[in-house]
Amino acid sequence: MNLIDFFNRNVHMFPDKAALIFQDRSWSYGQVDNMACRVANGLAKFGVQRETKCAVISRNHWLGFAALLGILKSRGTWVPINVGNAEEDHLYILDFFDVEVLFYQKEFEALARRVRDEIPAIRHFICIDGAGECGPGLEEWMAHQSDEAVALPLDPDGMCMLRGTGGTTGRPKAVMNTNRNFMAMIANYRARMKSDGASVYLAAAPLSHAAAMFAFINIALGGTMVILPKFDALAVLASIEKHRVSLIYLPPTAIYSLLSHPKVHDFDYSSLRYFIYGAAPMSAAKLGEAIGVFGHVMTQAYGQHEAPAGITFLSAEEHLDANGKLDERRLLSCGRPAAFTRVALMNDDGEFVARGEVGEIVAQGDIVMRGYYKNPEATAEVSKFGWHHTGDLAYEDEDGFLYICDRKKEIIITGGFNVYPLEVEQVILSHPSVQDCAVVGVPDPKWGEAIKAVVELKPGAPVPPDELIAMCRERLGPVKTPKSVDFVAALPRSAVGKVMRRAVRDTYWVGEARRV
Repeated sequence: MNLIDFFNRNVHMFPDKAALIFQDRSWSYGQVDNMACRVANGLAKFGVQRETKCAVISRNHWLGFAALLGILKSRGTWVPINVGNAEEDHLYILDFFDVEVLFYQKEFEALARRVRDEIPAIRHFICIDGAGECGPGLEEWMAHQSDEAVALPLDPDGMCMLRGTGGTTGRPKAVMNTNRNFMAMIANYRARMKSDGASVYLAAAPLSHAAAMFAFINIALGGTMVILPKFDALAVLASIEKHRVSLIYLPPTAIYSLLSHPKVHDFDYSSLRYFIYGAAPMSAAKLGEAIGVFGHVMTQAYGQHEAPAGITFLSAEEHLDANGKLDERRLLSCGRPAAFTRVALMNDDGEFVARGEVGEIVAQGDIVMRGYYKNPEATAEVSKFGWHHTGDLAYEDEDGFLYICDRKKEIIITGGFNVYPLEVEQVILSHPSVQDCAVVGVPDPKWGEAIKAVVELKPGAPVPPDELIAMCRERLGPVKTPKSVDFVAALPRSAVGKVMRRAVRDTYWVGEARRV
């Protein structure tokens, strides 16, 4: 199937059902399809054809999503742009990714002007929320396009999305995701998620990132999507009750904000069936707290752009032991292999490691990307030995659950011992005064690298550094205990909310000839 087929099926089966809700307005599948067809036919006039790159830069907006559907109907390739990135990053992506059409929100007019002046390959501009300086308003433009239905050939290996990697260690690579990738992703979730046709998905995280993946999973479930313009903790909590939300995805940092909100216990969350978390490790202590607040609905998805949301899965039931109580150890797991993905742990020589030993998570199957756009060297590097290499280190327990230790290149080597930052962060995050933290190795004349914790505290919740160090020493022993603690007002985060541990680490290595 093509990715757009799931939407088209809903249009055929229940055209009057609510597809999108935005700012208390609702649009049916039939209404959204009419707009998406107009976008697709208008793009055809621009010369858009199979794999023509069309970018969308917008905060969460129903017309932005309608434009995305139109791109898919035209057989074009959707290029999502994270609004939180720097303007220079936007320009690099739009240029290097060979974008030809740009849909943009009016607040990004200055960027659109630069794009028009500096990237001549982008010939067409459409302003999502009203007429702009660089192009017509989307609704006005759509009114002049045909609403004739678009028939598409089956194209499982066609590239439907081209998106940048995080780019925290240099220029982002361009991941080529195909219709087949998303078909496998949806199959993985349909295998684990029960559906009664009444799914309501709350899109509170950016639709330019993982939230869009779950939007299509929700479409495959025949569901309705409620769109929030941006993440706001109170709006999320209230929307779950108001719209009887059954499915939501958020990264851990956003969930922490929900848990610390003074009104977190004021709303009814009984409609929730799947509260999916992922994109970064989550504190076991805060995961337990989330289960206490939202119920036994917390569900972990582990994947990456190169294998979208479909490598491992930890169901709500798997957070519990045989007696129905929280399995404290299991809360640290990223789950077991997804139903339609081959997963293994491999050493640097391409050999599978024994159960209990640490190896890199590798994957095979239809979930794995076509490759990196215009970068065969990077594609070959990440595809060694015939498997996709995630860069994440993990071990497998006796029940087949995987436990991520850390990113392969972020191990701290102190006094000859390997220390995984995540293990130390989990302990520090269990302290009630800690909002978030990053554990890094810093230069040390004796140890080579010394462990440092950089901590962001909750408002009005001071804690002496010696208290955090003592807690780590008690639970981890002396080797893994931070030698020092620094407090910061806010940790650096990527456009999707991940703490950028590498950026934290780099501040301590300025001027060093060696960085290990």
